[in-house]
Formats: sequence, C-alpha cells, structure tokens
Amino acid sequence: MIRAAGSALLDLLLPPACAVCGASRSEREPELVCGACWLRAQELPRPRCDRCGHPFDPTRRAVACPWCVLLPPFVRAVRSAYALPGGQAGHIVHALKYRGWPSLASAMARRMAALRFPPDVERERAALVPVPLARSRERERGYNQSAELARNLARLWGIPMRTDLLERSRATVTQTRLTPGERRRNVSGAFRASSDRASLRGLHLVLVDDVVTTAATLNACAAALHDGGARILSFVTFGRAPALGDRW
Repeated sequence: MIRAAGSALLDLLLPPACAVCGASRSEREPELVCGACWLRAQELPRPRCDRCGHPFDPTRRAVACPWCVLLPPFVRAVRSAYALPGGQAGHIVHALKYRGWPSLASAMARRMAALRFPPDVERERAALVPVPLARSRERERGYNQSAELARNLARLWGIPMRTDLLERSRATVTQTRLTPGERRRNVSGAFRASSDRASLRGLHLVLVDDVVTTAATLNACAAALHDGGARILSFVTFGRAPALGDRW
C-alpha cells in the first residue's frame, strides 16, 4: 500500500511523459511512446515486394522491383516496419539514437517482431546480428541502438543475438547527407567477419539496424559475413526511407 501510494504521488508530481512528444501518458500506456504518437507513425505502405519488402505500385507488377536490384544475390529477404520520415516514426528513431532513450528499443522491437518473412527465413534464421557502431560513436552515445533492437527482437523471436560475428574495421562518416554512390564507397571495407569461419559456416543470419535507405551499410555487413562463411543473409529494420521515385 505504501509503495502504491508513493507511486501515485510520484505520478502526480512528475507524471510520466511520452519520450517523443512530451505529452503526459496515462497509466494505460506503459510504453515510453504514447499511443497518439504510435498512431501517427506511418507503417510502410502495402502491397510490398515478397523478397525485399519494399512498397510497389500494383499497376506495375510486370516491372522488376527497383529495390531488389540494390541487394546482392546472397541476401534472401528484407523487412521494415515503418516509413520514414513517416509522421512520428522518424522522431521515434531520433529519440532512440540521439536523445538517450535506449529503452525505446523494446516497443520498437515488438513492432518489428510482427513482420512476416518468407517461411524458409523464419525456419532457418539462426541468429540476429546487429550492425556494429564505431567504438568512438558507441562511447559517445553510451549504447548501440541496433544492438538494443536486436536484443529485444531476439527475446521475442526466441533466437540468439550474436555480437561476436561482425565488427567494424574502421569508422565512417554519417551516411545521412551522402548520395547512393557515396554511401557505398563510405562503407566499403568498413566491416569484417569473425576470423572463426567455423562459427559462421552455413548459417542464415538476420542483420538488424534501425533504418535502411539504400541498403549500403547492410549490404557491406552482409558481404563481410558471407565472405566469412555465412550461407545467406536477411535484413530487418524498424524504418525505411523512400527510394528514388517513391511517392509515399
């Protein structure tokens, strides 16, 4: 009773606020992001490509998917939950990455866990591998947002998270303002797989990141893991930015 009274008093004096919009959250909203913000987060439009998960115009089904061509042949499938900037979805990512809210990863991972992959991916996926941050950036931020997402997603999917399979071999500049070609050059050779090839051989691994734009970073990670012995890779992200020509 004392604890309950103390909690009620604390809520009265310091009511819980949404980590994104700052509005007060009710006791029925246990997540750090309020229900109104989630309602204003735009899910990735449908229909979506079976392989890469990118939205497409159903009137142009005969045209080859322009996003699939970005992926190397050893990438099996890609899924993303929300469109960016997409209403509040971009603000949720910003709060996770830059405003010191790693606990947001739990609610974000729940939305990612609901994404359906092709049956062979769901059957074969052996582990989740977060995209590594440069050590200097991780020290500055205090955590790796991709690892926070992967840790929560691993619990929901019942498969392990592995941070020992992939590392950054060099730091890179932020991809935000780079062209697609500059993005590819920026991350080329920036990752390397574990030297223990036996631990990678034959695995189907799922790479986890917060956002995908041109897939340059995820493709570089996938190439390093494939060269290291992984058989096939898939990707999962919370957000996806539009490709050239998209009209979301």
